[in-house]
Amino acid sequence: MRPMTLPRAASQALRPAAAWSWAGLGAACGLGLALVLFAPARWLTPLVAWASQGHVAMQDPQGTLWNGSAQWVLSGGQGSRDAVALPSRLTWTLRPEMRGLALSLHAACCTPQPVTLQIHPAWTGVAVTMTDIAQAHGPAQLLAGLGTPWNTLQLEGQLQLSTHQLRLQWVSQQLQVQGEAQLLALDMTSRLTTLRPMGSYRLTLHGGEVAMLRLETLQGGLRLSGSGPWGPSGLRFSGEATTAPEHAAVLANLLNLLGRREGARSIITIG
Repeated sequence: MRPMTLPRAASQALRPAAAWSWAGLGAACGLGLALVLFAPARWLTPLVAWASQGHVAMQDPQGTLWNGSAQWVLSGGQGSRDAVALPSRLTWTLRPEMRGLALSLHAACCTPQPVTLQIHPAWTGVAVTMTDIAQAHGPAQLLAGLGTPWNTLQLEGQLQLSTHQLRLQWVSQQLQVQGEAQLLALDMTSRLTTLRPMGSYRLTLHGGEVAMLRLETLQGGLRLSGSGPWGPSGLRFSGEATTAPEHAAVLANLLNLLGRREGARSIITIG
């Protein structure tokens, strides 16, 4: 049996239709590529709000998804009236890689060198590896934007963050931490006391099968200490705040706020 063939006129009529189909497909691909390449920076706004649970907001975003900048604002979350902006705009670059994405962040006020994050999918989750930070810094007044209790404490001083081989991995909505992060709070003051400065402190996060958080005092009249695990159920921290007798009067209000009073000390419990 001879194969069926279309008449010559019908075959010629189908050629323009096929050409238009290929042209439409090419136009759709080109439009999709343009949307990806030139996606506006404002598309990140809801993503940042969701990832930070409402504690970080992007204002006045400029540029694209891949190269942009915005004024980042710390807030107490949904419904909070507390908000404090970073002293300078934060800029970013986002690049695709073989295993995921590379995100570089830089703020003139706070990061002498750009901070790079390697983001890649992991088993039932996502992993973020951070390049070591020698010293990112910022004013302690930023904490007031996070709401209670920071808006009451109204802290002033200098915060310095450093990290070493820090890796965060979310597996089945549970956070796992590897490496180390250290936050120094230097020459801290508060509107609740006339003691200036009231002290300098170090908060250290040690990763592992169970991450541990440790607080210690470097110097000062207000002595803070404590530790606790940061696991799947959240942070469980136990510590205390104490002071020398000569500072007891000027630190009384602060000690009452920090925890449950037991004589001259306050018991701090989280989780």
